[in-house]
Amino acid sequence: MDVEKKYKSKFKQSLDQNMKKIFKKIICFSLISFSFLKVEEVKSLVPYYYLPTIKSLQKDSLSIGKNAYQLLYFGQYEQSLNLAKLATKINKKNEELWLILAEAQIANNLYQKALISLNKAQKLNPNISEIYFAKSNIYLKISQLKNAKTALEKGLRIEPNNHNAIFQLGNIFLMEKNYSEAIEVFDKSLKIKPDFWQAINNKGLAYFEKDYINLSIKLFEKAISIKENAEPLLGLASCLRQRDIKLALQLARKALDKDPNYVDYDYRKEQLWGEKLQSSTQILLQNEQLQKNVIMAKSKINASS
Repeated sequence: MDVEKKYKSKFKQSLDQNMKKIFKKIICFSLISFSFLKVEEVKSLVPYYYLPTIKSLQKDSLSIGKNAYQLLYFGQYEQSLNLAKLATKINKKNEELWLILAEAQIANNLYQKALISLNKAQKLNPNISEIYFAKSNIYLKISQLKNAKTALEKGLRIEPNNHNAIFQLGNIFLMEKNYSEAIEVFDKSLKIKPDFWQAINNKGLAYFEKDYINLSIKLFEKAISIKENAEPLLGLASCLRQRDIKLALQLARKALDKDPNYVDYDYRKEQLWGEKLQSSTQILLQNEQLQKNVIMAKSKINASS
């Protein structure tokens, strides 16, 4: 019994030692496993942040600016403005983004802010003609003709063959009632783009104020042959009022049907119609045979406002 007890005692001691070793290993493994689990657990709780580089942000800003321009094109002015602001916040050193922001601000009638944006674009790159053309557009809207002309001329020094900008310069002379200069500038625009019906039409406006009615008739007819727009149709009708009233009434009806806004004196004034053509048109629109068309045109304007 004593030997057996001794053997059992030794076996127990040996077993206890082995169990302790195994237990230590289990504890150790458990701690290691736990530590890994803790790490994984912590990892899953900490959010992962993407930190873009300046280069990638600049690329993103151009994409945002492009989207802002597209929204502007589709008439989503407020949304376009918000995106354009974001683009310039991300990238303050891109003149095109400031130009897009300015266009969005103009669309939202924020003219002074637009001028600030254009000045920033100009500082970054003074050789972009669109900056000066946009400035001219703003100055025209706030009735600063002198500044508008100066800005246009600066833009034209960079891009001398821009027929739209030349046309706009002619319009400024038309506003100033400098009809001879306006006609000369419109001709420059037409040398670049001979089928530019707007320039042909506005030459007709200028010649009417100079009492060259026959020339106005030919110009309005030419403009109509390129595009049958309400403006040359009504302009031609006013020219023919005392010569062929039947044809004049027919043209006037067609003009008002195409664009009822031309029934309104102030609208025609915005389109740069001079006093003489305005007077002739008012007399024509008072014709009894046109009253039904005039009333209908006015009701269309009221319905759309």
